[in-house]
Amino acid sequence: MKIIDNNLIDSVVAQAKESPRLRMNYNFHESLDDKCHRLLNALEPGTVVPVHRHPTKDESFVVLRGKIRVNTYNDAGQVTESVVLSPADGKYGVDIAKNVWHGVECLESGSVIFEVKEGPFVPHDKDGILEI
Repeated sequence: MKIIDNNLIDSVVAQAKESPRLRMNYNFHESLDDKCHRLLNALEPGTVVPVHRHPTKDESFVVLRGKIRVNTYNDAGQVTESVVLSPADGKYGVDIAKNVWHGVECLESGSVIFEVKEGPFVPHDKDGILEI
């Protein structure tokens, strides 16, 4: 059993702060080929998460700590929905349907999400990233 507690979250946050990308994953799945990916994703303000979509995969995440903004977009790059997630404000997570353009912005240092999506991992090709 792997326990998600303050020690684990603090460790992943510290790694994110030291990372040039200003974010760090902690994977619970054993392989990128696993059928279900479960991970912590620690984000710092300034990290770049490109607007992207998963053509065949739904994605869900819950904010465990901090504050993030999640936007969805149409094909023209216009925001169609926006929500600020923060456990302190009672807004915890989102479920994003497959093939929906979405992006994440970290609004508070030390933010951590628990993310779940279908595997295996497939790197985004040019059709999976929206240039806005």
